[in-house]
Amino acid sequence: MTTHRIRVGIDVGGTFTDAVAVDATTLRLLGQVKVPTSHHHEDGVAHGIVEALDRLLEQTGHTPEDVTFLAHGTTQATNALLEGDVATVGLLGIGTGPGAMLTRRLAAFRKLELAPGKRLPLAYAHVADPDDAPAVRAALDEVVREGAEVVVASQPFSVDRPEGEEAVAAAARERGLPTTAAHDITSLYGLHKRTRTAVVNAAILPRMLATADLVDASITKAGVSAPLMVMRCDGGVMSLDEMRRRPLLTVLSGPAAGVAGALMQERISEGLFLETGGTSTDISVVRRGKFAVRHATMLGRTSYLSALDVRTVGVGGGSMVRIDGGEVVGVGPRSAHIAGLPYACFASAEDLRDAKVTTVRPMADDPADYAVLDAAGGRFAITMTCAANALGRVPEGDFARCDQEVARAALAPLAAALGTDVFSAATKLLDAGTDRVKSVVEAMMRDYRLEKDTAVLVGGGGGAASVTPHLAAVTGQEGRIARHNEVISPIGVALALIREQVERIIPGAGQEQILAVRAEAEAAVVAQGAAADGVEVEVTVDPQTSTVRAVATGATELRTQDRAHRADEADRLRAAAMSLRTDPASVRVLAGTPAHTVYGTEVRRRFRADRHPVRVVDADGVVRLHAPDARVETTTVGRAPEVLAGLVKEATSYGDGGVRAPALRLLLGSRIADLSGVLDPDPLLALARSELRSRAADEPVVAVVEVRS
Repeated sequence: MTTHRIRVGIDVGGTFTDAVAVDATTLRLLGQVKVPTSHHHEDGVAHGIVEALDRLLEQTGHTPEDVTFLAHGTTQATNALLEGDVATVGLLGIGTGPGAMLTRRLAAFRKLELAPGKRLPLAYAHVADPDDAPAVRAALDEVVREGAEVVVASQPFSVDRPEGEEAVAAAARERGLPTTAAHDITSLYGLHKRTRTAVVNAAILPRMLATADLVDASITKAGVSAPLMVMRCDGGVMSLDEMRRRPLLTVLSGPAAGVAGALMQERISEGLFLETGGTSTDISVVRRGKFAVRHATMLGRTSYLSALDVRTVGVGGGSMVRIDGGEVVGVGPRSAHIAGLPYACFASAEDLRDAKVTTVRPMADDPADYAVLDAAGGRFAITMTCAANALGRVPEGDFARCDQEVARAALAPLAAALGTDVFSAATKLLDAGTDRVKSVVEAMMRDYRLEKDTAVLVGGGGGAASVTPHLAAVTGQEGRIARHNEVISPIGVALALIREQVERIIPGAGQEQILAVRAEAEAAVVAQGAAADGVEVEVTVDPQTSTVRAVATGATELRTQDRAHRADEADRLRAAAMSLRTDPASVRVLAGTPAHTVYGTEVRRRFRADRHPVRVVDADGVVRLHAPDARVETTTVGRAPEVLAGLVKEATSYGDGGVRAPALRLLLGSRIADLSGVLDPDPLLALARSELRSRAADEPVVAVVEVRS
């Protein structure tokens, strides 16, 4: 069953703004448009967003009232930092005695380099007593005289005692100054890193506030009543009000949209997503159905900003081949776009008549070994896309597909220069380009302990066909191009879940404290519009750093997808067997819920204990959970506390490293509750009970338990 309701995702890029409409029930792509990004319009990028929305509604036959979800991703914050286009920050350090020494050192942040030759504009003033109102006013006067447009208040140990920062921030707001208190940005210890993160947030705050107000007003004027959401750098979305408070969360959010699209649309459970544009490829990891996230590096230093772990390689669909002495010596980093040349494979056969290879220097500082064609129709670049088309690696209907015969004609002069045939020349070109991507992929697989047999390579972006298919062929891994790969980023924006992360440093955290952090994260996403019944919270407790982290995700509405296309029993069994790398006859059903089926097999090993790998497959036939060796138990909500207590006690290990509870995951209704981040048995069982509350006593629960080695 479909409705007329749609979800809209808009991705604001440096050159173009892409927008898509997705059916709110089936999540099927209904339409897509591309308009130039309106950097120079009086309303800024807001104008392009509304223009894209208007065209999208016209194309799909919908009205503003049909929009049930609207979100946009933007590179504006990232670009502001890269270009040094930021506001002057007034940093007010607070403290006396030893604390004053620590905060006065923060004035050195004015040495941070934003862009070549451009440093962070910062004015520093000190406040000994935050309750001394005249002293606070004098400090504010001092930084405003030096040009401060936004204020940061920072004090040692404000995570535990925020009153001082709050008093200074209140005084700044009374003067109409946008203000950031360092403890509001992160609750982690480390005065220097916490303040640096807050200062960067403040530097982009005025510009982002202005944009947020323009976009909000424009969308409201267009008649859309759905709340406007904004893409975060960790793969989720947040409310516009939250973005106004922490615009820093939009920095590095460009690649996050594509990964979100791959995760939600392609349903990757284990693998790598490679988003390839014309010049570069962004590589991200999906492990056990979740994005890989880490603290991001900004301005050359680590921060407390949690962002997707994205690694970029300077190879894309437009990357040009380099030759020397009859050999391919590299591909990129220059692309046809940067060189101002058209792709040879998109020329006509007549344009390529009498083509000869020559080498050029695209930019003044480049080596003069980039190969180009001089032909009847002008000068053309020989690119990764040309080679992929010549080898037939670009599928029918792909954004980058061209006439294969023309692509081969484009590669023929290169083949002659290399003393080989077209097939070999194209292969050498792709080998050289994908080799750099391959080394990063292998490093990320090692870092996240992905198994080559189960890690799938999924390509997105307009240049996906130039990298992912060849890389899959070279490595022997399963690889595919995402559906609608050229608009995977706005699709990711349209499908993204509201996300919030709460981190606290709590030495010796007990179950009440852990549950409190969990509840805070859950309440934060509900406050931003997530449907309370569908919120999932993953809790991790790191005993080495005493960090308690809760990540909550939820949709603005409970999603009920069309089940007409769902996989049957045979399809699900085949998916499980393929993932387990065994014959379907060796796989058996261990348990199930209405949304998931649990499959397992047995691996016999000489001289070592047998292993029992498990796969959880959803109704679409997608493997949602990999467990290399697990026990599976079915019970009910009513009996679960007793059953889980027994399972956890039996599977808890004790050693020199302390107590290690098993990795526990619960299948409940349509959800997989991942409790594997907690090592202490008591908080683990408390979290499990919190997942079970408000559910019917006879509802089935499946526990997947992995003993930690």
